[in-house]
Amino acid sequence: MKKAKIRQGQFTVLLREEEDGGYSAQCLELPGAISEGDNRPDALRNIREAIEGYLEAFPEEAKRLKFKKEVVKVTL
Repeated sequence: MKKAKIRQGQFTVLLREEEDGGYSAQCLELPGAISEGDNRPDALRNIREAIEGYLEAFPEEAKRLKFKKEVVKVTL
């Protein structure tokens, strides 16, 4: 099986300190790329691996990422 080449890029990651300890991380561009870690550096390292793994498993998602995106805050 040929391994997909992952291009470098920037991703938006929601990093959240969890109530029961540790951190969770979710890539906003790739909803299936979710990870966690005991501390902030671990969570960030793990989400990078999750993003790479997601793009290897679903190479068609890399094409979708080329569309224009915008991050907007909404207050309720």
